[in-house]
Amino acid sequence: MSDGMRRGGQPPGGVPRGRYPRVIIAAALSCVLGLSASTHSRPSEPPLRPAPQTVFQELFVAVQTARIFPDGKTFVDAVPKEPPERVLAAYRRDPPRSNDALRSFVDAHFALPPEVTSADAELDHESLPDHIDRLWNQLTRTTKTAPPDSSLLTLPYPYVVPGGRFREMYYWDSYFTMLGLVQSGRPELAENMVRDFAYLIDTFGHIPNGARTYYLSRSQPPFFFEMVGLLSAEDPPAAFGRYLPELRREYAFWMRGASGLHRGSARLHVVMLDDGSTLNRFWDDEDTPRDESYAEDTELAKDSAREPRQLYRDIRAAAESGWDFSSRWFADARTRASLDTTEIIPIDLNSLLFGLEEAISAGCLRTGDVSCRREFEHRAARRRKAIDRYLWDAPSGAYLDYRWTRRERVAGISAATLYPLFVDMSSPLQAESVARATRESLLRAGGIVTTPRDTGQQWDSPNGWAPLQWIAVDGLRRHRQPSLAAAIACRWMAGVNHLYRETGKLVEKYDVVDTGRRGGGGEYPTQDGFGWTNGVMRKLAALYPAESRFETAAQCPEERGAPSVK
Repeated sequence: MSDGMRRGGQPPGGVPRGRYPRVIIAAALSCVLGLSASTHSRPSEPPLRPAPQTVFQELFVAVQTARIFPDGKTFVDAVPKEPPERVLAAYRRDPPRSNDALRSFVDAHFALPPEVTSADAELDHESLPDHIDRLWNQLTRTTKTAPPDSSLLTLPYPYVVPGGRFREMYYWDSYFTMLGLVQSGRPELAENMVRDFAYLIDTFGHIPNGARTYYLSRSQPPFFFEMVGLLSAEDPPAAFGRYLPELRREYAFWMRGASGLHRGSARLHVVMLDDGSTLNRFWDDEDTPRDESYAEDTELAKDSAREPRQLYRDIRAAAESGWDFSSRWFADARTRASLDTTEIIPIDLNSLLFGLEEAISAGCLRTGDVSCRREFEHRAARRRKAIDRYLWDAPSGAYLDYRWTRRERVAGISAATLYPLFVDMSSPLQAESVARATRESLLRAGGIVTTPRDTGQQWDSPNGWAPLQWIAVDGLRRHRQPSLAAAIACRWMAGVNHLYRETGKLVEKYDVVDTGRRGGGGEYPTQDGFGWTNGVMRKLAALYPAESRFETAAQCPEERGAPSVK
């Protein structure tokens, strides 16, 4: 049964709306899908290797189900000491009869990933910017080669990992990391990461969630064009022109399935709405439990009355969103078993694809391809019109996700409402309205909360995340909301500073309600490191140098119309 049948303006200064004025969009779909030659590294044959679940079969199921490691990612990152077929044959000859015996078998046949460690501040008086600058080298990896039968994907250039259990390069994390690298005077490392992502696009046709074989079936929020723009901050179209083949390949990946789609139906990442508009959703090509979270996914399926494969697909799609997990994707707004991610058209994804369409148009104009510029300009205009029709909610004054299977907006604001401001898609009136909604519903003592709902999920209250603070601050600054932008930045930095002074660490997520504490929830403990926190803090400290030294939100200026934190 097809997916569609499964269930019934002008910003400040007079610059035209859109980040790259009048410089967008390309040839017809055949042009979009055509893969022109790239100037970046491309292997003659993709180094495709199956994911561990496929390779190790019943051994994989036994190890992950028994939870012999606290973190399900440990085994899928392990490297077999001999060819997998020999390991599997040894397991089948004499299957271990206890968990202890199973652990001994794994220890004998696999090299486990090293224990996770994190860097503390060297000295009590080491400033946070100095600490971040020192962390970059500790988080930098080079993997031009990988051990045979490892799940790790090779990359031609050095890159920065998030930290903790995240030992490989991740997609959307990296944009926020790169903000800090540029600010720290490391533009060459940022450019190397862009080259690595271009390599992944050229090799696999898209950027996977992370540089592991078990992530290849999905991507993550498409920030590649933003990364490319950082390489030429004064003239982003120049960089878009250089990376135009990869930008167009990534766009083709997200638009696969659009051809021949009927109204009210969906295929892969694309949804066609009743009026013929096309918008996008998150999607994963697989409908099995995730390799890295096999036990959690299968247990959830057992406790749910839902068809397991559809639930697995929705779990994986939520992982592609980066918001794994959040009440945004819950049909009942409370429980993971009600995940229906593939039924939702998200505002953040579609905002970024608008930005990608504009970036391609700008690159096409810079390279002299006028028909390409016009085509993608048209695509961006159509997407903005569809977003205004389906995702803009006038009564709440905010952008909301849209559940296309029910033809209704998803009730409840989230920090994703700020993405249209970040990509310069909002009118002045829309931006002012979103700012008001942010003050009323999202602003807390430690920055903006991910959603106002407290469900125990890590992408809900009370957690705040570095990438969402940056999206908010940057978007509001672009739309004449400097006071609110400064309030968010100051409150966020104060919370990060407070925990840093107490522990010597930067972490993955923070509690923005009871400030100065680590965030919680999720399938694993809060990780130290941490790439995107480092990057956003380094960038915000440069924008707000005085406020960057505050350690309590009470030191921040009051924001008119927002609850007091005094």
